[in-house]
Amino acid sequence: MTKQKKITLDDLINKLTYLNDSEVELINKAYDFASKVYFGSKRLTGDNYIDHPLNVAYILTDLTPDVETICAALLHDVYEFDQNIDLSMFSKNIVKLIEGVEKLKKLNFDISTESSIAMQRKILVGLTDDVRVIIIRLAEHLHDMRTLWVVSESEQKRMANETTSVLTPIAHRLGMNKIKGELEDLALRYSKPDVYFSIVDKLNQTKQERDKDVQEMINEVSRILNENGIKHQIKGRSKSIYSIYKKLDKGKKFSEIYDLLALRVFVDKETECYQALGLIHSAFKPMPKRFKDYIANPKTNMYQSLHTTVFGVYDHLYEIQIRTYEMDEVAERGIAAHFSYKEQGSSKVANKNEMESKLQFFRSIMELNNEETTDEEFVTSLKDEFNSTIYVFTPRGDVIELPSGATPIDFAYKVHSGVGDKMVGAIVNDVMVPLDYELKNEDVVKINTNNNSKGPSLEWINMAKTAQAKGKIKAFFNRLDKEEYLKKGEDLLNKELHKKKIAYNEFYKESNIEKLNRAFKMDLNEIYIAIGGSRITPIAVINAIYGEAESKEDILLKKVTATNKNIIKKDIVVDGVDEIKLKLSSCCKPIPGDPIVGYITKGYGISVHRMNCPNIDDVNERIISVNWGDVEGKKYSTTLLIKTEKKDNVLLDIVSKASNNNINVETINTYNNEDDILFELTILVENTERLDKFMSIVKSIPACISVERGIM
Repeated sequence: MTKQKKITLDDLINKLTYLNDSEVELINKAYDFASKVYFGSKRLTGDNYIDHPLNVAYILTDLTPDVETICAALLHDVYEFDQNIDLSMFSKNIVKLIEGVEKLKKLNFDISTESSIAMQRKILVGLTDDVRVIIIRLAEHLHDMRTLWVVSESEQKRMANETTSVLTPIAHRLGMNKIKGELEDLALRYSKPDVYFSIVDKLNQTKQERDKDVQEMINEVSRILNENGIKHQIKGRSKSIYSIYKKLDKGKKFSEIYDLLALRVFVDKETECYQALGLIHSAFKPMPKRFKDYIANPKTNMYQSLHTTVFGVYDHLYEIQIRTYEMDEVAERGIAAHFSYKEQGSSKVANKNEMESKLQFFRSIMELNNEETTDEEFVTSLKDEFNSTIYVFTPRGDVIELPSGATPIDFAYKVHSGVGDKMVGAIVNDVMVPLDYELKNEDVVKINTNNNSKGPSLEWINMAKTAQAKGKIKAFFNRLDKEEYLKKGEDLLNKELHKKKIAYNEFYKESNIEKLNRAFKMDLNEIYIAIGGSRITPIAVINAIYGEAESKEDILLKKVTATNKNIIKKDIVVDGVDEIKLKLSSCCKPIPGDPIVGYITKGYGISVHRMNCPNIDDVNERIISVNWGDVEGKKYSTTLLIKTEKKDNVLLDIVSKASNNNINVETINTYNNEDDILFELTILVENTERLDKFMSIVKSIPACISVERGIM
């Protein structure tokens, strides 16, 4: 492994020319303090321990960080040496950053059982108070990856997988492309060394020829721009080894990866980006469907650039990116670019307002995690919200970032859930507006509240744009429902006790409550809620204590043998029953078209199963005849088990095909095995005919191994 250049404190200070003397003095103080803490300790590489935090700080200098970030980087490991160390000589902000990094380093990532998206969610939740914690952690991990050759092969693979599953998606979300690219290349180097070095060899074999062609193309494009008076700079752009691997993994041949020849053009103004694009297209034929305008439509991580692919010198394909110098700064450093210091007279002031607006994204994620939402809903909502963005203001001038199409309801819940719950009206630019008013960029929004308000209306869910607002409104009504069910359930149980002449103090004694907890695996309040929501009956609860007399099930069995009257209850026709609760079983999830039977449960009514469900094989004495009723236009939940090869974008293909066939995906569980991946999808579908068609479509995916119905 190539030995890294040894970084010194002078190297670090020389990169921090934008800091003033007092800030440099603070960094020297942090370095001296850290040196004493780490004194005598060595890394596995044999280097002095202080070299690690020094390298972390040096990596961060490319992001032009503030003095607090550099100090925290130098001190980020001190708690590993002394949990009770006195850091009172440093500011509260520096200590908070150190504690944040320490907290994150203790997280264990179980990437074998959760998707990387869900993992991102968990990590971001704990870190959104100060995004600098994430940035320091990424730099710290990058230095660990640079020295990964020193650990065992199994540890190398574990860290490489953690990098691509957890940390590089975060670097991408932050727009920190330089760090992301190196992390990805290093992760590939250790997870698939044979693939990595094969690509390196091929690149080395063609490097001289590629460099010559790229230089000729640079000269030609530069001549065209000079002739038209556009000041510019052009660089050849190297494609990362990891990005080449991803294309090869999708079936492309090395010779077909046409953006190995790539240029990046820098100009001063946004208008010049489009002028340069027009001139290049007029000189070189563009490749169809390869133009992307990320200036007019920036990526969610703030990336802006024009992308095009043209037939250039010697008819080779060249990928060309055109951007301003400012756009390039954000493209390379992402959100960290907003920590840069800007000159204002003789003083240096952080551009906090701009940074604050970008951090709204992370706060949204943190709040979303507190609501009851599936990973699929979470990801979908974020895609919807961040396709386009507007910035509106509070009356005090604070910036609030919202998706295009957002309403005052979204604004209110973005400010605080208490503001949303108590909202009674909205004023935009000093004019009263309806709650479904579509906010515009730079609107000034004031929310009128009333402490006596009974809360939001259910109609607000349809008016809101953001998942955050929708989730908080749903959460409000979920709380109301639980309170209502709890009171209703307690009343129903007490009425049944009164009817049976059972004393309350006798029934509610401690030994009985413990028996109920064991029987229903719920505490007493949860049992009340279940009764109030008609999930269990008061009789079932009483029988759990005193045993069954003639139960409802026995009465039901007699009815079944005594009569043959058909009635319809919730889409199911039941033979011989006038009124009974019904539910579709969660173990086999029958849908219209499945042959079905009913099973008479104890205290829960009739459970409807598929006829081939193994859970009803030995219960003939409680089986009842049931049939599908009027089910037209309705969708039902069922489960599919889809086994695939370990290929990229397989899940995306499955979900896309579901969406294209009007099949809703409720939940997705992913199980990574040694040789394959198992996806457990809960979907909503009308009937078996539609289900069979969808299963056939999924089977046609090249990476698909098998598709079958699930039974728990």
